[in-house]
Amino acid sequence: MQQEDLQQVLAIEELVYDFPWTRGIFTDCLKAGYCCWVITLDATVIGYGVMSVAVEECHILNVCVHPRWQAQGIGGRLFRHLIQLSRQHGALNAFLEVRVSNRRALQLYERLGFTEAGRRKGYYPSIYGREDALVLTMRL
Repeated sequence: MQQEDLQQVLAIEELVYDFPWTRGIFTDCLKAGYCCWVITLDATVIGYGVMSVAVEECHILNVCVHPRWQAQGIGGRLFRHLIQLSRQHGALNAFLEVRVSNRRALQLYERLGFTEAGRRKGYYPSIYGREDALVLTMRL
């Protein structure tokens, strides 16, 4: 992911999430040196992932696929790439948070080998107030 990708990334982010990340958040991730990747098709971004790696842990922060391209294996491909990168950076464990209501994502994460480690009460904003997040982990 580069700065020039952000317009397309933000368009997907706004399509998929009720409370999307801002350009500033993505810019900060790029500046901090996080692992930020896009998947493109004919120079069009169709998915992206953002991950931080430090002290033998990776934290997968955001993985998103354009609605038109969902349920075609792209999210899994992004995750496998991020996990491979985290291993190359020396991470031993992967973590992520997911909305308790996001059944589709939970199914993907379980297929990839993530297990539940805990719950963060009221972690995510929602149109109904706040929503809990499940904390998932995977030994790498």
